[in-house]
Amino acid sequence: MTDAEWAEVRPLLPVPGWMRGRGGRPEGYCHRALLDAIRYLVDNGVKWRAMPADFPPWDRTYAFF
Repeated sequence: MTDAEWAEVRPLLPVPGWMRGRGGRPEGYCHRALLDAIRYLVDNGVKWRAMPADFPPWDRTYAFF
């Protein structure tokens, strides 16, 4: 995802509760990395468990999705 694409998408994502002062634990993975993993999955048609190691774990990506 290019920086220009990220600038368009970022405001559309929900703000995590811990950033709004509602408590909770900070997320372990960047939203941009998770979106890149989802885009890779859709573009290449791979299964969730076959995600490359370059991306966050498949279960964290699936939960974000």
